[in-house]
Amino acid sequence: MGKSKRNSGPKPGSNRAAKLAERRAAQESAAAAAVPRPFEGLAAECDLVAMREFVPSATATLPLTGGERTVVAATVLPGAVAGLVRDETTATSGGTAAAATGFVGLQVPGQSADLSADLAAAVNWAAGAEPGQSLAAIDAQPGGPRLGDVIEAGTLLEISVYQDFNWWIPEGVTPAPEVAATVEQANSVIMPSARLDGEGIVAAWWVDAGEKAHLRWVRPEDEDQLMLALARVHAAGGLHLGEGSRYAGSFRTHGLLVPVFDLDPERHAQEWAPATAELGVRLADALAVDAPLTSDELRSRDGLRARQVTLR
Repeated sequence: MGKSKRNSGPKPGSNRAAKLAERRAAQESAAAAAVPRPFEGLAAECDLVAMREFVPSATATLPLTGGERTVVAATVLPGAVAGLVRDETTATSGGTAAAATGFVGLQVPGQSADLSADLAAAVNWAAGAEPGQSLAAIDAQPGGPRLGDVIEAGTLLEISVYQDFNWWIPEGVTPAPEVAATVEQANSVIMPSARLDGEGIVAAWWVDAGEKAHLRWVRPEDEDQLMLALARVHAAGGLHLGEGSRYAGSFRTHGLLVPVFDLDPERHAQEWAPATAELGVRLADALAVDAPLTSDELRSRDGLRARQVTLR
């Protein structure tokens, strides 16, 4: 019986081997060039990460540093485009008032190594493009502006959360059948979501996943320092949101750590706000501790790390 060559790999020196080597080198170069924490330094960093990674349907008007046109950041735009400009002419007592609003999408594929630079480029495009135009994708040029150069870095976002994608269709517009079908399809798979409101709570997002609800809390602290604080709180029995909750693990994304809790889905999202604020106080106290972990805390840290995954 002849020996299979299926898994023997390309012949050294062949064109195929050279192409595979080029592809590997390009992938390694892209990984090395990636900005690990693209929104660092922005007050809105945690919410931007949430809207980029897991919030289904939400928008926020960006606090631009200049320009007259309103530009809105959205979780996802129709067709997952990077940007579009919508004509929002309105009727007035004296006739009509012409206006245009730019939109930039956060959940878009095929971006460069610096998401912040990509978004800045999309914002600048949306601020000047003509109504009706859309931007399929963008790949920012090296050395160009970053998001902190085009928005007010110290300003939090005022976020509107939706339970559908009907906002894709401008008010008073009758969509084409294929557009209506796209919106209907998107609405059929969306999961109810909410951003928790409460003292000291920023970027804590609730979602009803069916059998369980989840809270994902994007935290701004250094990942290693937050992991130590989580270990201290866990060892003391405080890593929870009260009855009906369970710490599920955490994930790492865009340079931040996101603790995740399983929740009783029968309770309303905002019912979890007081317990989330209390957990925030426990974490703040633990972050302030400057001492080696105890043996119990070390065991907690190792267990928490075992339940940690990396998204990007």
